Amino acid sequence: MNVGVIGAGYVGLTISAVFAKWGHDVYCVEKEDEKVEDLKAGRIPIYEPGLEEWIKESLEKGKLVFTTDLAEAVKACHLLFIAVGTPEGPNGEPNLDFIEQIINELVPLITQPKIIVTKSTVPIGTNEWIKNKLIHAGVRSQFITVVSNPEFLREGTAIHDMCQPDKIIIGTDQVEAVEQLKELYQEINAPYLITSLAGAEMIKYTANSFLAMKISFINEIARICDAYQVDVTEVAKGIGMDPRIGSSFLQAGLGYGGSCFPKDVKALEYAAKQKEITPHLLQATQLINEEQLSLYCQKLRKSLTNFPDVSIAVWGATFKPNTDDIRNSQAVKLINLLTRKGCRVHVYDPVASISIQEVTVHSSIYESIKGRDGLVIATEWEMFHTVDWTLISKWMKGKVVLDCRNVIDPLLLKEHGFEYVGVGRP
Repeated sequence: MNVGVIGAGYVGLTISAVFAKWGHDVYCVEKEDEKVEDLKAGRIPIYEPGLEEWIKESLEKGKLVFTTDLAEAVKACHLLFIAVGTPEGPNGEPNLDFIEQIINELVPLITQPKIIVTKSTVPIGTNEWIKNKLIHAGVRSQFITVVSNPEFLREGTAIHDMCQPDKIIIGTDQVEAVEQLKELYQEINAPYLITSLAGAEMIKYTANSFLAMKISFINEIARICDAYQVDVTEVAKGIGMDPRIGSSFLQAGLGYGGSCFPKDVKALEYAAKQKEITPHLLQATQLINEEQLSLYCQKLRKSLTNFPDVSIAVWGATFKPNTDDIRNSQAVKLINLLTRKGCRVHVYDPVASISIQEVTVHSSIYESIKGRDGLVIATEWEMFHTVDWTLISKWMKGKVVLDCRNVIDPLLLKEHGFEYVGVGRP
């Protein structure tokens, strides 16, 4: 099949790479000339395990084309995927400027039947609005089929999530569109849920909001565990064994971040308020997440006698491991908070490009801890499990390790003379 993907961001690049790997001919459209030239040369602007290799392979085979020419993609492809950003607006509402711009550009180009598939996360009613806007602009209604097919990709495991999803959601009332997407996804063995346009939009927002709520829930439980000297990791394991709850997203820590959860929870809150509904759980989810920063700052204050006149190493800046994404990163927010408090902050991250005022960035993990009063583990990179704690103990000035992700064995650190500080881990 010939597939057009509009937008070469995180989602657009991932689905383009996977579609091409499956043998489809993919036209990925991006407006920026320089970015397109980089992509044609196999230079990928994001860090995602396996993505660069898949894109280079498909480029060599001629299955993937990067272009600035939207008309070329529309002419060649029956299926057109929209995968552009919907950034957060001033009141939490999604900004649909990129979507609207694309729809305006599509109007004169659609002269034969096309299936327009929205991968972008959009407010309830957006896909219906897309269809009506195209028709009102003069596109013949029989040439337009609009489908909502939300993505559920996790940064760091995006290719796996695309190839082995637990579900495929298709919002449409057109049987032909369902069959076309099933043909496109024939490599996937996953259950389908066919719903309405609005149903698919709502499923996406609800899924992300529920997962964010689980994270905030276990973080609140961790605070209670702290007060009663109970190990929250055992509590999480215990409740996670219940199939009604499940074990995923029950790791207490610094909180959720990234480009999706914060934005989507706010967007759903905004949508509820538009209908005069007060979304108490969504609001509590966000409040708990915001409070995590001050919680960990207080833990440092209690553990370091000269706080904030201290030198602190922070390991990790990305919002999660296996990505270079620092958007809405709780780690970056904590770094900024410590800097504002007056701490001297030294940061190491194995992948992320960091430029924060008054913060020293290190390319070596061991250089980052030399002479420091304390160490903060802010992102749970796997490499942090295999460091030489004997060497770190020798080079660090202080002995406090604040584990913001509860990922390091407290007994291991105690053996090396460190004072371990976590949350909900006595």
